[in-house]
Amino acid sequence: MVTIFLFHGVRGHPEENWFPWLKKELQKVRHPVIVPPFPHADHPELREWLDFFEQWRPLLNAGTIFVGHSLGCTFALRLLEQLKQPIRATFLVAPVWGVMENKFDPLMTSFTSAPFDWRAIRENAGAITVLHSDNDPYIAPKKTEELAKNLGVGVTLIRNGGHLNEAAGYTTFEELRAAIMDILP
Repeated sequence: MVTIFLFHGVRGHPEENWFPWLKKELQKVRHPVIVPPFPHADHPELREWLDFFEQWRPLLNAGTIFVGHSLGCTFALRLLEQLKQPIRATFLVAPVWGVMENKFDPLMTSFTSAPFDWRAIRENAGAITVLHSDNDPYIAPKKTEELAKNLGVGVTLIRNGGHLNEAAGYTTFEELRAAIMDILP
């Protein structure tokens, strides 16, 4: 059995976007799915989110899958820096990392200001998939390309997907579901 974690972003919550749909889809194949309701999503602090996540840390193992959306990707990267053993896979959707040069940067500095340990992240992330839209209003394609280069992977480009969130029509996300299903045992 593989435990799958879905991480929301700034101003996010477990019932937004494609999270409820994806959770149901993955539970149909009998995998537990956890969508942590991170505290203070309007003003997130990395230390607070890491502390909150401690209740699920015992579930992390070689079969675990991380799926992050937006700032949830940065949270996944920060967790990967700390792991003692690799997980099965990491999916980064509309990924935030570093300074994004948008209006949300001030809310994300505790997550994004410190340098990333790319070696540790690559060693612990398992199979890495980066999904990004060609018209994301918040994240420039060059930022996602830089991230993918740091991770040693390519970018799966989604046409006209916006921020790959509910506002862009993403209450389901078949490409992501299929990619996760391909990696499940």
